[in-house]
Amino acid sequence: MSEAARDTELSAPGDLAALLTAIRTGPTGPSIGAFFEFAGVVTDGLGKAPRRIDDPAAALRVDLGAEATDTEFDRRLDSVTRAFAGQAPADLDRLATAHFRRESYGHLYPEAWRLIAAHRAAGHTVVLVSPLTEFQLRPAAAELGVTHLLATRLAVTGGDPPDTATDLPSSAGEGVPTAAGDGVLTGAVVGEPPRGEAAAEAVRAFAARHGIDLARSHAYAAGSRDLPLLEAVGHPVAVNPSAELAATAVANRWPAPEFRPRPAQSPANVARTVLALLALLAGAVAGVVSRAHTRDRRAMADALMTYAARLTLRVVGARVRVVGARHARAPRPAVFLFNHQSQFDVIIMPKVLDGGVTAIAKKELTRNPIFGPLMRFVGVTFIDRSDSAGTRAQLAPVVETLHSGLSLAVAPEGTRSYTPAVGPFKKGAFHIARQAGVPIIPVVIRNAGEIAWRNSMIARPGTVDVAVLAPIDVSAWDPADLDAEVEKVRQLYLDTLLDWPKSADHPE
Repeated sequence: MSEAARDTELSAPGDLAALLTAIRTGPTGPSIGAFFEFAGVVTDGLGKAPRRIDDPAAALRVDLGAEATDTEFDRRLDSVTRAFAGQAPADLDRLATAHFRRESYGHLYPEAWRLIAAHRAAGHTVVLVSPLTEFQLRPAAAELGVTHLLATRLAVTGGDPPDTATDLPSSAGEGVPTAAGDGVLTGAVVGEPPRGEAAAEAVRAFAARHGIDLARSHAYAAGSRDLPLLEAVGHPVAVNPSAELAATAVANRWPAPEFRPRPAQSPANVARTVLALLALLAGAVAGVVSRAHTRDRRAMADALMTYAARLTLRVVGARVRVVGARHARAPRPAVFLFNHQSQFDVIIMPKVLDGGVTAIAKKELTRNPIFGPLMRFVGVTFIDRSDSAGTRAQLAPVVETLHSGLSLAVAPEGTRSYTPAVGPFKKGAFHIARQAGVPIIPVVIRNAGEIAWRNSMIARPGTVDVAVLAPIDVSAWDPADLDAEVEKVRQLYLDTLLDWPKSADHPE
């Protein structure tokens, strides 16, 4: 594998696997804490640093610098609080959410997501710890499903927050929680920012309030200033450690995994992406021409997808490793469900399923000058998501498609996620499978968001792992239990992402 391809694979797989195994096999329940320093552990940055901090949008991108001197930290924090002064908390939350979804989501480490997800699956109390302001942390916390923050709190007119902990609503992860209250920010800081020894004190106070046993708890931090935090728990982990912290980790035999920042949009990747789009079009044309003599539209459509996917992957420098490839071949027809994180999924799925499949897509894609015509040619059914009442009628022809022997590929989340997390599933695909009398087959995709970020058209070299799980017969499902059955299927994705099958039986 080339060095470029390795860049987008999960780094330090041995260290990460050992940590995940320890979490899965260790004690469970909310009395076990998992404290994550945000900067350097959960993310490698907040986005492009501002040249001037003269408005709230610029202030949201300011990294306060966990390793900065006290003077430099105070100067940066003062600039941020002055820029936030006069803002309503709810308005600032909305601005922070927009910034996260536009830019900073791409800086989250997938390795950190896996650790956080493993702790949550074990029922642990997960907390983000950072001297950043609560507004800078809340959007990421929501996407990661974290409901507790220890952050720098800012005063609001009409009364200050009661303490330094922010407990987010339990809906975190399904929508971004916002600050409550009708006041505006005053520009003052409440209490001491959780930094250095103050972070450790905040953790101890939080543990006392929530009944957490710190001796059995975990902490993840990156800088030497975070040493008090690591020493406060029984299971410290030095992630991407500074030189000083690395020496301490070695002396104490602490795990010290390395998480690599995801590659930026380099000129080489831009050029490679342009060539890949040309390859996609060339492959599509070549596929149609190769089967034109058959005058069979389905044969031409299958060849279009196969040729286009194969050439695009080759030019991008992306390879696909598949576990459970036999389930992609039979039974057919079936409804293949895949988790959706990247625009690159539309290239991965044809490669994995290898023909005999069409899809459902949002109506807006018909306006895409490249994918629109190609998707129409292969028989994709387009639905108007704004017409929720008419969705079932729009999907009625899909049942006939399945009866004809053609399989269907659907993203049940309905939209791409900002992290490897698996969002709530819509039930349309399950209704279709039941009506058509065909099984559903879960397809779990890992790392696609590292090849192409959610909102990016730029692709990077790397490896995408795919697990095709065993077919699920939905014919006997009781409609009254549909919500519970769908959630069981969604849980299969979460379980697979956390505990990936050990070997690929169809490497490419």
